[in-house]
Amino acid sequence: MSDQHTYRVIVRGTWDGLTEQARRRLLDEAAEHGLASMRFSEEGSLTYEPAPLKHFSMRYVVVSDAADGEEMAGAIAEDRAQTRLRELGYGFRALKCTVTDLDTMKINVKPASRR
Repeated sequence: MSDQHTYRVIVRGTWDGLTEQARRRLLDEAAEHGLASMRFSEEGSLTYEPAPLKHFSMRYVVVSDAADGEEMAGAIAEDRAQTRLRELGYGFRALKCTVTDLDTMKINVKPASRR
């Protein structure tokens, strides 16, 4: 059995070919998808700016075999994003992923200051 790693993946993309109904829904729900809604989760969180309605990002937590690496985590998150966006009826293009392996991430801890 291989070790499992936890990855945080940001999938970025551009809206493309949105119907008027989809555009209206995105604009109506924009307050629910702003900066305050940015969270990493298995289901993903969608964020975008309503003006101009051009780009979006989705944040995912992916747990997968460490041997498969960041590339597989990115592919899993991208597949989740594509599936969700299609289910919602939103056109998109140019998906790109940024992956961070939380299990190998170095955390710099500053020593307590002397008094």
